[in-house]
Amino acid sequence: HVQLVESGGGSVQAGGPLKLSCAASGNVHNDICFGWFRQTPGREREGVAAIYNGDGVADYADSVKGRLTISRDNAKNTVYLQINSLKPEDTAMYYCAAERRRGSWSSCSTADFGYWGQGTQVTVS
Repeated sequence: HVQLVESGGGSVQAGGPLKLSCAASGNVHNDICFGWFRQTPGREREGVAAIYNGDGVADYADSVKGRLTISRDNAKNTVYLQINSLKPEDTAMYYCAAERRRGSWSSCSTADFGYWGQGTQVTVS
């Protein structure tokens, strides 16, 4: 099992940067995919970025490419999501997710995540 705790959200001004953190604990090892998702009321959850803990290879949704960066610090078992040039439409609850990588997945962006954090709210105005 993996436990995930997000932090770093808040109310921020448009145009600025924000860095979210996801602290992972439990059975954390290299063969894990991590992902960041976001959701607003009434809309489907959207996957925005994913990363393989083993080699750091990352994937991004087309809608956020160039503004979001996912990274990880293996020593701290922490995954980050850097959001630049914040827009009001970035307002959402942001969730961190994790799952042991399966061989059938072409990349972590297609992972079926089974472990989720409680989320951290980001409000951009």
